[in-house]
Amino acid sequence: MKRIDWKELGLDILVDIAAGLLIAIGVYNFALNADFPVAGFSGIAIIMYHLLNIPVGVGTVILNIPVAIFCYKFLGRTFFLKSLKSIIITSAIMDYVAPLLPVYDGSRFLAALCMGVLCGIGYAIIFMRGSSTGGQDFISVSIKKVKPHITLGIITFVLDMVTIVLGTALVFRDVDGLIYGIIVTYLMAIVMDRIMYGIDEGKLTLIVTEKGEEVAERIDEYSGRGSTILKGMGSYSKNKKDVVMCACNNKQMYTIKKMVRKIDPKAFTIIMESNEVVGEGFKEEISEL
Repeated sequence: MKRIDWKELGLDILVDIAAGLLIAIGVYNFALNADFPVAGFSGIAIIMYHLLNIPVGVGTVILNIPVAIFCYKFLGRTFFLKSLKSIIITSAIMDYVAPLLPVYDGSRFLAALCMGVLCGIGYAIIFMRGSSTGGQDFISVSIKKVKPHITLGIITFVLDMVTIVLGTALVFRDVDGLIYGIIVTYLMAIVMDRIMYGIDEGKLTLIVTEKGEEVAERIDEYSGRGSTILKGMGSYSKNKKDVVMCACNNKQMYTIKKMVRKIDPKAFTIIMESNEVVGEGFKEEISEL
């Protein structure tokens, strides 16, 4: 039997509490009183709240039971148990903590923006800990297992649209509310993808030069970044050249570009955006869900 890492468990619980507060405030304190449809199982739970007067947290737990059973084989035992913990914590905060906080009663547009940002951050940091808040997250992660090339933000956006249309048809019956719901969904997907895949973004450069070793040495001296020297050949001139490949952060790239120009004014430098850099010197890769 695998031993429990109490330090990791404690950190997971703290993350769940922080993320649960963000999600609960976004849903309960901003969206619930703004009368626009909310995506995901929180949105369905809000529909149940309006139609059946069932608390949002309780409704979320009820909805999660059949989905969790159905998706268990795709999720694995560890992810399932971690998600169960996150579901309980976030649902408890939704029903017992969020009602103690003031409810925003101002602009629907500002409420939509606040909900999108808060919930996007909350969901993203839970996903980054290898967990989820259940419900639609279970479905999203299951689809991600089958279609790994699709980002979680895009999967979530598509599934959310179904809930938004359903909420508009059954409860709100308001075109403006539908528009706000779409804004929230899009913003949440952008925030999730930005945090999960863009927080460690940087630059990737390919430097075609005849002084590859000198360029790589200077890059290492300046930034402490190792480089990879590839052997290349010009298709027209047939001259052999070095191609120095280096990943670095955005601030370092400007100086590296200037250094390359001084070492070899004839160097051909290509700079590309890198949404995420994982490995030594950058972010350590986390285990797969």
